[in-house]
Amino acid sequence: MIEKHIDECVKILNKGGVILYPTDTIWGIGCDATNTKSIEKIYKIKKRPKEKPLILLVNNIKMLSEYVGNFTEDKLKKINKNNEPTTIIYSNPKKLPKILTKTNTIAIRLTTDYFCKEIIKKLKKPIISTSANISNETNPINFKQINNKIKKMVDYIVEYKMNQNLENPSKIIKINSENKIEFIR
Repeated sequence: MIEKHIDECVKILNKGGVILYPTDTIWGIGCDATNTKSIEKIYKIKKRPKEKPLILLVNNIKMLSEYVGNFTEDKLKKINKNNEPTTIIYSNPKKLPKILTKTNTIAIRLTTDYFCKEIIKKLKKPIISTSANISNETNPINFKQINNKIKKMVDYIVEYKMNQNLENPSKIIKINSENKIEFIR
């Protein structure tokens, strides 16, 4: 059953669509992180200013290294050793649309969630992961709390974990220019 949803997500994402899906933290809205039109659609769905950055999910260190150049594997292992979902803001992103990199930074989380990892693995690209809410509204902790406007505007709703509470946004940290860690959230 879960494989069917993974395959459908990949099909929709490859066509430039937007999905509503359970992430390793909360319910999210996602798309192919290399597709500018899909990213613009997410900003429209969320009514989010384009100045506010979005988070990307990758499934392994190799993929991460394709999109950022300023990380060390040792530092990444240290950050992720507690097994809490952690989003890291990196400088000097590469191979990503300008809409995501206006500030010359990018927020990326190396996901350990099987469902998300498999989507990314089959898509062979990172995906956007932004909370499934209208900008400035409260994050929904379960599927029922997601605004119906969002449900109507996405191209595919994943019918997985619909009865579970997902309420733990990731920690966000930044690796600054001196290669030191700053805690943002």
